[in-house]
Amino acid sequence: MKHLYVMIVLAAMLAGSGGAFAAQKKDDVAHVKKDVADHRAMADAHLNAAKCLEAGTPENDCQAQLAKDCKGLGIGKYCGMKHKH
Repeated sequence: MKHLYVMIVLAAMLAGSGGAFAAQKKDDVAHVKKDVADHRAMADAHLNAAKCLEAGTPENDCQAQLAKDCKGLGIGKYCGMKHKH
C-alpha cells in the first residue's frame, strides 16, 4: 500500500513539472522572438547610419541619429558596436 501511495505522489509530481516545463518553453520562445526583433532593429539602425554617411551627411549627425535609433536596444550609444576610426 505504501508503494502505491509513493507511486501516486511521484506521478503527480511529474505531471506538475510537465506543466512547468511547457510554461518555461513558452517563455523561452517569447524571449527568443524579442531578441530577434531587437537584433533586427539594431541592424536597421546601423543600415540607416551607413546610408546617412553614404549620403554625405556629417558623421556627427549620423552618429546622433544612430544614438536615437538605438536607445534602449544595445549597450552604449552605438547599439553595442563602435568601429575604430
